[in-house]
Amino acid sequence: MSGHSKWATTKHKKAAIDAKRGKLFAKLIKNIEVAARTGGGDMAGNPTLFDAVQKAKKSSVPNDNIDRAVKRGSGQEAGGADYQTIMYEGYGPGGIAVLVECLTDNKNRAASDVRVAFSRNGGSLADPGSVSYLFSRRGVVIVPKAEGLGEDDVLAAVLDAGAEEVNDLGESFEVMSEATDVVAVRTALQAAGIDYDSAETPFVPAMQVEVDAEGARKILRLIDALEESDDVQEIFANFDASDEVMAELEDD
Repeated sequence: MSGHSKWATTKHKKAAIDAKRGKLFAKLIKNIEVAARTGGGDMAGNPTLFDAVQKAKKSSVPNDNIDRAVKRGSGQEAGGADYQTIMYEGYGPGGIAVLVECLTDNKNRAASDVRVAFSRNGGSLADPGSVSYLFSRRGVVIVPKAEGLGEDDVLAAVLDAGAEEVNDLGESFEVMSEATDVVAVRTALQAAGIDYDSAETPFVPAMQVEVDAEGARKILRLIDALEESDDVQEIFANFDASDEVMAELEDD
């Protein structure tokens, strides 16, 4: 899982930067609306909504925006859109497998945005099923490092909740579990008084493809282009890059 950990670290840092720019606000609000529509507006009985709200709060989305999104999604307030989840599969430069998860109220617009991003950045869309088999849903909880908090402390708190491993990402710990155990893991951390940054169920690749600095630049260029679309919520790719390569990219 080391390759996933390095990419997870990069995504985590990038998300923090994007959040400061306000770029993520609309996508986080959309997640809240959909979670409230699907499971109701009561966070106590809707763990998906709870996690969506927590993620928005940690990204500094104003509470008023969050409250209105919950009300729109749960039908207490008018104005909610009818969002659909659509998954696109494709290949990036160098044959990297890419999954693109969209949440949209306009399928034609989403499909066009994704197709253009792939074609302009050395990639191509693929038929359904040709890429997705390389990935599986996993539970991933990111725990920020704090003074006196070690990897063993985190593992001890989550082991009985279904956690399978804890990885050191440098500035945080990554707790891996089955997707169905992510709420139990998050709850165990809360019970132990350990803060967490995010609790999600991303698609994690079974194997990674090692890329050099130029290969990493190309695939990250594609990912940046895809993220420009308001309909794109998440992007998953099966590339791996060494610490040296990632450091070189940060110096660009």
